Amino acid sequence: MAPLLQPGMFVRHPQQPDWGLGQVQSVVGNRVTANFEDAGKVVVDTRVINLEWVIGD
Repeated sequence: MAPLLQPGMFVRHPQQPDWGLGQVQSVVGNRVTANFEDAGKVVVDTRVINLEWVIGD
C-alpha cells in the first residue's frame, strides 16, 4: 500500500522510470491519480504498484 500519499506529493512509478516525475492529483482508497511528466495522467492501484515517494527531487 502507498505510504499515505496525498495530493501534491511527488512520486515515481518503479516499473515505468521513463514516465518521469509524477505529482499526485487525488487519492481515493487504493486508487492514486498522478500526473507524470512523460505519461500524463495515470490511475495507479496501490494494491498492485507501490509508487515511490520523492522528497526534494
